[in-house]
Amino acid sequence: MRVPLVAANWKMNLGKPTEALEFVRSIRHRLQEIEHVDIVLCPPFTSLFAVAEILSRSRITVGAQNSHWEPKGAFTGEISPAMLTEACRYAIVGHSERRAMRSEAESDAAVHRKVQALVANGLTPIVCVGENLQQNEAGQTQEVVGAQVSAAFEGLSPDSVAGCVIAYEPIWAIGTGKAASPVDANRIINLAIRGVLAGAFGEATAQKVRILYGGSATADNMASFAEMPEIDGALVGGASLKPEFVKLVEEVARVRGK
Repeated sequence: MRVPLVAANWKMNLGKPTEALEFVRSIRHRLQEIEHVDIVLCPPFTSLFAVAEILSRSRITVGAQNSHWEPKGAFTGEISPAMLTEACRYAIVGHSERRAMRSEAESDAAVHRKVQALVANGLTPIVCVGENLQQNEAGQTQEVVGAQVSAAFEGLSPDSVAGCVIAYEPIWAIGTGKAASPVDANRIINLAIRGVLAGAFGEATAQKVRILYGGSATADNMASFAEMPEIDGALVGGASLKPEFVKLVEEVARVRGK
């Protein structure tokens, strides 16, 4: 059985350590009471170590919102995997907002290098994949998402892939309030993500990978996604900045946390 996972992507919010800690204190105890779900908070880099410290004796873990692939060097403004290991267990890579704004730095090839570097440093990548509206309407979703998955994990060992997390994020659903239907998301995850992994690394490996849904996930619609057999949780944006995040995690635990 895959343990459900819910990751909170704060994006460029709660960047001051004082405000980040205030928010964490307001939800920490309620989150700790939720069993059978792994919970990851991904603050901005400026709040990362402060949040990691306050959660150090907690079952709630911490992730970064990005990472470079090089261990060090003349890469102004970048953060290497080695810099994250004392604070994080996870790192998001390939998020659609970054793919759209920084096409070369977040290309399929770059995402692949980031995944390799994170795995080599003992961190778990949360690899984001998803199609835009034009691709969706043209019926290209399966092709686009499958290609992103293939590129991200090419050359990795089955054991390394099994420990990774993937988030299916239809780009047209992020921040728009328009979520994909649970049935459609489940179908794409089954065919274009888990199916591609099975073809490349074997069915046993594919069945171990946790795959999340991301894209206007809320406390109100989360149960319908969690009920889908291929969806193992959520990568949550806007709703993770509100107290309703606790309710969203509770819904995942109620449906899948057995």
